[in-house]
Amino acid sequence: MFSKNEKVIHDIKCALIDVISETNGITINDTLELLAYHPELKSNPLVEKSLAEFRKLIIGFHNNDVDISTLLSHPFSEAFFGFFKDFPLSYHEEHIHLTGSLSAEFIFPRLKVLLEGPDKQLYEDKIKQVYGDNAIPLNSVEDVDRLIRLKEGEQFKTYLKILYLSKLILTTKEAHVEAAYHMASELYSKYNVGKIRLKFTLSRSTGISDEQIPGLENLTEDDVVLGLYEGFMKFKAEKPFFNFILSPSFRKESNFFDQSAYPSKKEHFEDQVMTIIEILKKYPFLSEVLSEVDTVGDEKEVYKKKHFLEMKSGLRRLQFQGFKIRSHHGETWKILRLGVQAVDNALNIWHIDTLEHGLSLGINPNFYFHRLYQRIMEMNQQQKPLNPKSFEYDEIMDMEWHDEEVREKIINGITLNPKEMVKFLKTKFHTAREVEHYQHDVLNRMINKKVSLVALPSSNLKLTGAFPDYKDHPFSWWEKKGVQLGIGTDNYITLSTNYIQELLILLYSNPNSLKITKLLMVATKETRRPYISHLLWEMRKTIRGECVELQATPSQE
Repeated sequence: MFSKNEKVIHDIKCALIDVISETNGITINDTLELLAYHPELKSNPLVEKSLAEFRKLIIGFHNNDVDISTLLSHPFSEAFFGFFKDFPLSYHEEHIHLTGSLSAEFIFPRLKVLLEGPDKQLYEDKIKQVYGDNAIPLNSVEDVDRLIRLKEGEQFKTYLKILYLSKLILTTKEAHVEAAYHMASELYSKYNVGKIRLKFTLSRSTGISDEQIPGLENLTEDDVVLGLYEGFMKFKAEKPFFNFILSPSFRKESNFFDQSAYPSKKEHFEDQVMTIIEILKKYPFLSEVLSEVDTVGDEKEVYKKKHFLEMKSGLRRLQFQGFKIRSHHGETWKILRLGVQAVDNALNIWHIDTLEHGLSLGINPNFYFHRLYQRIMEMNQQQKPLNPKSFEYDEIMDMEWHDEEVREKIINGITLNPKEMVKFLKTKFHTAREVEHYQHDVLNRMINKKVSLVALPSSNLKLTGAFPDYKDHPFSWWEKKGVQLGIGTDNYITLSTNYIQELLILLYSNPNSLKITKLLMVATKETRRPYISHLLWEMRKTIRGECVELQATPSQE
């Protein structure tokens, strides 16, 4: 027996698949408009009312009157979620990290063993160091869940820190086996993900105190790789279509290396490169899944050519062994120009095959710098000086000023007169124009080299603050430009999202241009459009049968 709400959602889903299959997956707005004339819907007042409400919410979302969470909790979103979950092809999760994609249900019982063991005080002290004194005690799954999720307003540095809890339990090969199997089964059963490109840390040795993990002494790189491989292969034995790529990820920051054993980051990285090559020699069966590496971490201070030279020779060695290079760049920046410069250097020095995030190539410089101008002028009229540690200060200092006296007045909070405002406006205008030219040069070179780009809407919005809302995400603009795209969730537990939710966010963000079929093609990597159409029609037949059965089933109030 279905509840009334469940029946409404199922009725919506039945009507949705009709329209989507019969129109070959057009845009959300066009689909909803046609749905309003669907014969079964017109005779169903509850669904008709829900549709009218949902269409208003999408308009409200684009007018900044409605939050994305309101859209995502609507019955229509639940129906769309069901449609994507039931699509016959599974999705390619192109960017997911191990540490932020393990649920609290998985972490808690394993962490509990450590907190009740002989080193209890050590673990409690480390947890307090990272999460604060209020983090202890951890008595339940809910307590763990509270720590591993990013809170409203918290950004990149906090995000990197709160991944620590899951790292505490990943200190044995067996733990990696269990983690990989757990991840694969969760992602497939809940979100129809059938291929995972997993980012993981080969070595967690570091000089950063907050990142040091007790109990790593006996964990080898072989243990990490083989553990993940065996866990995924265990799931593949149950679901033969499942596939995966193991992508060892290396932190870019200069101080992220084992300072007790190596004099420099370069030497530690090159030793890890040789470790990967040796692993493949010992276990040649890994070559099909261990075929790429990634670089991760906070890039705000990693944008100059010298920053890229530390890892250049090691990456080149891997390339000659057949490895592809992926890199997190254009995700965070001190100033926008340096965010573009970081991508530029990754292309020119590391010769990357895939750009992860790449947000600095999607920000509209004219909008970005005019909002900067508006914020600073508001402060200036209130006679507020700029904080030397703020990105507003950094952007102002990077601009080419013909009248430095105007810049000094802005920095010191001295009110500008109308003529000086115009000088600031012109300086802002020319800065935006130059950054836009640089941005497009780098993006066009990336397209010409067929370097793909992985979009991560929730991660980009929650961690960078570089664009105001989801509807400002550049996914659709990149798609129109001809960029080869992928979709990922980053650390989906930490960011409180999931793969299908990311698909819905992308559709709602561009309801007039992004087609459902196009999004399915990006998500599944299926390039044969007629075949997608065929699958939609087959799906329609299946759903139709379920709808007939449901019509004969009474609803439960």
